[in-house]
Amino acid sequence: MKQFIFFFFIAVPYFSQSLPKGFVYLNKVDPSIQLDLRYITDNNFIGNPIDGYQKHVVITTLPTAKALLKVQTELLKDSLSLKIFDAYRPQQAVDQFIKWAKKLNDTLKKSQFYPNVKKSELFKKGYIATKSSHTRGSTVDVTIVDLKKGKALDMGSSFDFFGEISHPFSPKINALQKKNRMMLRAVMVKYNFTPYNKEWWHFTLKGEIFTDTYFNFLVE
Repeated sequence: MKQFIFFFFIAVPYFSQSLPKGFVYLNKVDPSIQLDLRYITDNNFIGNPIDGYQKHVVITTLPTAKALLKVQTELLKDSLSLKIFDAYRPQQAVDQFIKWAKKLNDTLKKSQFYPNVKKSELFKKGYIATKSSHTRGSTVDVTIVDLKKGKALDMGSSFDFFGEISHPFSPKINALQKKNRMMLRAVMVKYNFTPYNKEWWHFTLKGEIFTDTYFNFLVE
């Protein structure tokens, strides 16, 4: 009698967390948008991974994701792409920023991120706040990548650099850097994002669905 051996393969699905109503993983809407999430690494102004960031994923509100899809669709026509540094940010991350800002002797990353600003002035100058629009889910920190060259456009300052050179219209940048900033600003504004006057990378969706709710679920 012939014997038959049957092999059974069980597929183990990957489970993402169940997000609050109104939120989505950006890669479910547009997987082509590049990610460089600084707060899950030590490449940030504190110098350590930030509380609440567990996985290299971007979470936003659904209207924000749909608007980013429109931005990306336009950029791709010119062989460009969005790159996201941060999007939804848990309140516990903001709380960590606050605690860090009060420890005036912790200046590990000062030379890289705030060489010309006293740490004691970060609150006063608006670089650190007790509440962040990121925590409402409709704010993103972004730049543009040249897909042909495989690198980000020169914006004149790095992400999260605390200083006047990061202001969108800073006179300290050259003509090319200004052109790149204005390109980013124009395409984001075109699709309903509002710029922030102290950070060229920071945009908030107009008419955001959560105007006064600050969430604290994990980025995972």
